[in-house]
Amino acid sequence: MRVGYLRASSTDQNTVRQLDGIEVERIFEDKVSGKDADRPKLAEMLAFVRDGDTVVVHSMDRLARNLDDLRRIVRALTARGVRVEFVKESLTFTGEDSPMATLLLSVMGAFAEFERALILERQREGIAAAKQRGVYTGRKPALNAEQAADLRERAAAGEQKSALAKEFGISRETVYTYLRPPATGPSTR
Repeated sequence: MRVGYLRASSTDQNTVRQLDGIEVERIFEDKVSGKDADRPKLAEMLAFVRDGDTVVVHSMDRLARNLDDLRRIVRALTARGVRVEFVKESLTFTGEDSPMATLLLSVMGAFAEFERALILERQREGIAAAKQRGVYTGRKPALNAEQAADLRERAAAGEQKSALAKEFGISRETVYTYLRPPATGPSTR
């Protein structure tokens, strides 16, 4: 069976072009970052494929943005008799790969990891520059100062955090963020 794996970093990105014109019988599609291998559809695909199947992926950076994850996933699949095809790079891995194929996997995977590091570096630089210009203030606080004080008082009085989260329209994690000491909690302008 030919199985396609698609990945986009966010829900508003489109994966249509990834395997456009490529025949596959089943597709697994994640709409999450490729920074690590903890992705629901990737796990489902890894559990689904069997000996003799072929996993088709548009490019190596769609499967993993981390060299260690890429090599581990490809090795795990090929060890089970599953072929892995990367369309963009025109590479296929079977477990009986030549030294050149193994080198290409490592080099191309390293480029994907490097690209992710560059993206994060540019993001940090952009945020720092925006802060310097005074145009970046971060995320808007979920609660105003009065609401935050009310939340803290009620939590201290023993009200359940999940009930408070529901009432204030925030997650439980955000409740706990507001309950941390002021130096580490979100600002409440």
